[in-house]
Amino acid sequence: MSGRGQHWAEIGESTSVGGILLLCAVHRWLGRWPFRVCVYPVVLVHWLLNGTARRASLQYLRRAHAHLGVPAEAPGMRHSLHHFAMFAETLLDKILALGQRYPVDRVRMHREGVLARVRSGQGGLIVTGHLGCLELCQVMAEQVPGLRLTALVHTAHAERFNRMMRRLDATTRVELLQVTDLGPADAVKLAERVARGEFVAIAGDRVPLRGGRTVNAPFLGHPAPFPIGAYVLGAALKCPVFTMACTHEGDGYSVRMDAFAERIELPRGSRDAALAGYASQFAAWLERQVRLSPYDWFNFYPFWDQVTHDARNE
Repeated sequence: MSGRGQHWAEIGESTSVGGILLLCAVHRWLGRWPFRVCVYPVVLVHWLLNGTARRASLQYLRRAHAHLGVPAEAPGMRHSLHHFAMFAETLLDKILALGQRYPVDRVRMHREGVLARVRSGQGGLIVTGHLGCLELCQVMAEQVPGLRLTALVHTAHAERFNRMMRRLDATTRVELLQVTDLGPADAVKLAERVARGEFVAIAGDRVPLRGGRTVNAPFLGHPAPFPIGAYVLGAALKCPVFTMACTHEGDGYSVRMDAFAERIELPRGSRDAALAGYASQFAAWLERQVRLSPYDWFNFYPFWDQVTHDARNE
């Protein structure tokens, strides 16, 4: 596949904050259909020109179909284009969510686990995937007073997006924190946030640019590299760990937060086996989300064939 031999972060990002804000303004003043008229030609051009993303999308959809039976028919090019279009639609919903303009009645919350912890003043670690519109956890924050969330990201664009989020909503309770390497000092700061009753979210399906150890876990019938950072961090924080997904359901979204582990345990004598077990548990959870909404997983790079930091330095 084109793009093989590159880390996902080296493939590049084509998202423009200015373009996002412009499209958001189109939606605000004219509605969703004018937004689609503006954005779909951009989606088509991007789909045609970005062969790496197009092939990765098709590979993912075909493996989801073969392993889970979704989508219902054998995926072809139009399914991949629909995958791109779904990402564009979701991008608009992300902006609306951050600006508190997404209709709350279209978000179905399953929040009992987080509700109990916030009420008791306890925080935790959330392991997420690049699934749907996680920014709608801002809606959850409104419905659960006191909920604050720090999302760890592995790109250099965190502060730029934080500024955009503050422009959209100065009171946002969701903060992006850029982390290239998670060191002891970072763990101490995050532990302080959890101790204050806050939640820290980290992706379980993106390998960090530097220092990203991985383990292989079965995903959609094929072994894939998954990062171990979430489980190492969970062990350091000594707090409960949850998973969270926000995927399309009907004319809106469903937000699900489920218990993953009361504590992450990494015994000295079987640490590697424990890490592989947690990664496999996460991969199985990710498959369940894909079965519910196959067009909501947005990793547009060769996921199974990605080259990790360790592999590039061998």
